[in-house]
Amino acid sequence: MSRGRRLTGVAAIAAVVIAAVVVVITIGLDGSGGSLKGHSTPPTSLSPGPAAIPAPAQGAYFGAWVKPVLYNQAAYVGAVDTLQQQIGRRLDIVHVYLQQPAAFPTSSERAYVRQGSMLLVSWALNDSRGIAAGQYDAWIRQRAQELKALGKPVFLEWRWEMDRPNMRSEVGSPADYIAAWKHIRQVFAQQQVTNVAWVWCPTARGFTTNNAAAYYPGNDEVDWVCADAYPGPGPQRSFADVIQPFLNWAAQHPKPIMIGEFGVPQSYGEQARAQWLRAAEQTVRSHRQIKALVYFDSNTTGSSPQTSFALDAGPLAVFRGIADNQYFNPRGVPVTQH
Repeated sequence: MSRGRRLTGVAAIAAVVIAAVVVVITIGLDGSGGSLKGHSTPPTSLSPGPAAIPAPAQGAYFGAWVKPVLYNQAAYVGAVDTLQQQIGRRLDIVHVYLQQPAAFPTSSERAYVRQGSMLLVSWALNDSRGIAAGQYDAWIRQRAQELKALGKPVFLEWRWEMDRPNMRSEVGSPADYIAAWKHIRQVFAQQQVTNVAWVWCPTARGFTTNNAAAYYPGNDEVDWVCADAYPGPGPQRSFADVIQPFLNWAAQHPKPIMIGEFGVPQSYGEQARAQWLRAAEQTVRSHRQIKALVYFDSNTTGSSPQTSFALDAGPLAVFRGIADNQYFNPRGVPVTQH
């Protein structure tokens, strides 16, 4: 789906600067496959993944972006904490969005790392030609040093959904984008950053409409391949139908797959949403190249039921069931009894 409206909200989030915020995070979580029939067969063996974050040998990491009630650091932590209490475990991956020149890491991002979660950082620095020409090297070096200083493995997706038509004035051509990607990686290498796993993440829809594959920087430049997967607009579509064109392409690239965003809109109705999520779980478990699954637990800016993905009632119960499944807990994080 188009992320233009959603990015407006994300930019507002990332622009918030909070001074002297003390965050106390209490999680309280004591206690405790083959490919789809008729679908392309994934590679028989995946590349082992980056040293920063290798793919799990079995199963898939489980995570989410969680929209806060208010855009302040305590609310960010509270939103993630609430979802974790609802599902009875901490998230493997907490998704965050980073605009330029917003501060990083914030106190909430540090809190997620302290609790043992990995960050998925979606970084928006959008002028591909300017990046390749070296115009933003000071900012890129700053980001590299900030990520390095975090001292923990981080998933980084620079300019996700680059294939969206409304991004072309900033992203430029596929050649422009690839040149910028390689330049950013070169700067990070010069700064000796070794804790970043590089995630390339267009839209799943782009593999049928927006020529997403043309933006791929190459196997040597990417650690994880990714797609953001939404079923609308238009008639109801299953998760499997949405991601299949991407999976067909990824089958030719021996990289672990991340679903960086996915969601089912409230317009489907509670029962259909729950069924959609159950089917999505089975699709992921049936396709062993998928090694990370990250939900978009939010509504878009100015959203309608067609673009509202927040978990509630039946869908939340199904999401909790996915979290309970050992397949989506490859790190063996503690799980509470429901």
